[in-house]
Amino acid sequence: MKFLHSMIRVKDIQKSLDFYQNVLGLKITDKKTLDDCELYFLAEYDGAPEIELTNNFDTPKDGYQNGNCFGHFAFATDDMDNFSNHIKMLGYDFLYEPYELTLKADDGTVKTKKIAFIKDPDGNEIEIIQK
Repeated sequence: MKFLHSMIRVKDIQKSLDFYQNVLGLKITDKKTLDDCELYFLAEYDGAPEIELTNNFDTPKDGYQNGNCFGHFAFATDDMDNFSNHIKMLGYDFLYEPYELTLKADDGTVKTKKIAFIKDPDGNEIEIIQK
């Protein structure tokens, strides 16, 4: 079994494409037009798990409601400071500024990661984790 993609509906496809391509660096790997919508598949590279942005032709005026079941997508960055500068240059702000998260494993080992959160144009949370 292989994980292929996760789909989200978007209100403004151009804003969403701009965010996922320019902020997160994803590339369009495929596009399909159906009778009632357009589907845009984005990934880091061909063959990687994708995010499918669905642009319904009859999108509700106020967009879609985010449910309380979905939490967030997570992406890795090599350098949180560079990523911070990048999003600020593009006019985006953090939902939660970068901070250190300390995790203790069952075997007693402790790891610290720097993480932050941003939101896409539809309000979906994106966790950024420094490798």
